[in-house]
Amino acid sequence: MGSPRSDDGRREAKATRWCAVTGGRGFMARHLVAALLRSGWHVRVTDLAPSLVLGPGETEDLLRDALGDGRAVYASVDVCNFEQLTTAFEGVDVVFHTATADPIKNNLPLHYKVNVEGTKSVIDACKICKVKRLIHTSSSGVVFDGVHGLFDVNESLPYPDKFPDAYTQTKAEAEKLVIKANDINDLLTCCLRPGSIFGPGDMVMPTLDSYGRTNFIIGDGKNCDDFVYVENVVYGHICADTTLSTIEGAKTSGGKAYFITNMEPINLWDFLHMVQEELGHKRLFTIRIPLSLMKLVSYLVEWAYMILHRYGICQTQRVTPARIKYMTLNRTFSCNRAVEELGYKPTVTLMDGLKIAVNSYIQSKNMNLS
Repeated sequence: MGSPRSDDGRREAKATRWCAVTGGRGFMARHLVAALLRSGWHVRVTDLAPSLVLGPGETEDLLRDALGDGRAVYASVDVCNFEQLTTAFEGVDVVFHTATADPIKNNLPLHYKVNVEGTKSVIDACKICKVKRLIHTSSSGVVFDGVHGLFDVNESLPYPDKFPDAYTQTKAEAEKLVIKANDINDLLTCCLRPGSIFGPGDMVMPTLDSYGRTNFIIGDGKNCDDFVYVENVVYGHICADTTLSTIEGAKTSGGKAYFITNMEPINLWDFLHMVQEELGHKRLFTIRIPLSLMKLVSYLVEWAYMILHRYGICQTQRVTPARIKYMTLNRTFSCNRAVEELGYKPTVTLMDGLKIAVNSYIQSKNMNLS
C-alpha cells in the first residue's frame, strides 16, 4: 500500500498530503476521488472489492494515471474491519467516509452493520491513526419521517421519532456518532447531508430512459424536491475539509451537520420529465395515478415480496409504501448555514448538470452498443 512517506527525503514527504476515501468506488465517491487528485491530494481509495477494475470515463482515466504514478493507491477494506481500516488510514490527514449500505435494500441488520458499526470503526481507526479530520457523507433523509413533507427546513430540525426505512434510521445514528466524536483525540468531524444526487454514472438516467415516453405522476404532482448535481456535493466535501483546516473554521463547524443541495428546489415531476425530454423521449401524455391506488399496489407488492423472499426468489424490495409516499411529499432544505460557515456555493446549475449527466449517459450507452 502506498505511504505518505517517501524514500526521496523528508522534504518530499512533508509536501505530500494523503487522504482516504471509504466506499471510494461508489457513485459520488468516484467524483470526489477525481476532484481530490486534481487539487493535489494523494488518495487512498478503499472499497469492498478485492481488486480495482477501471472502466471508461474521465474520472476513471484520471484515477488510472494516478495509480500509475503513485498519487493514488487502492485498498480492499471492509469498514467493519478495524484492522483493515487502521492499515488504510495510516499517515493520512483526512478521511472522507462515504461508504454505506445500498439504500434500496431495506434490511435493518445490514444497514446497522455497515452504517452504524462501520462508522464507529471508522471513527476509532481515525483516533488510533491520529487522523486530523473526518468528513462524513450523511443524508438529507436523516430528518425525514416519511409522513410529513419538509419545505426549506434547516439544521435546527431534530431527528424524527420514527424513520421510514432502515437506511435513514441508521444514517441518523451514524451521524450522531460522528458529531459526538468531534474534538476527541484531536479529531475534527463534520457531516454533510446531500439532497437527491444526480450526475454522470448515476442510476437516474438509465431508469428514466427505460420508461421511454411513459410519463406519470403519483398524487397531485405539486411536491418539490432538492436535487443536487454530484460535483456540487463533491465541492461541499472539499469546503468542509478546508473549513476544518483552519482554527476558526474548526471552532465554527466542528461537530456540525450541513445540508448540501443545488439551492434550486424544483417540482419533482417537472425534473423527471425534463430528464426524459433531454433523453429524447418527448412527452405525449401524462398518466396521473392516485396515491391511494399506488399505496394498494405497493402493499400487494410488499406481500408478494415477503413470500418470494422466504423462498429465496427475491432479495431486494424496490417498491414499498414508504417509497411511494415519499414521491408525493415536499423535501426541500436550506443551505444557508453551509453557505455562511463552509463557504459553499453550487458550482454547476441544475440545468447544466442535467445536460452534462444526460450527455454522459448517452455517450456511455452508445459505447456499450458499439
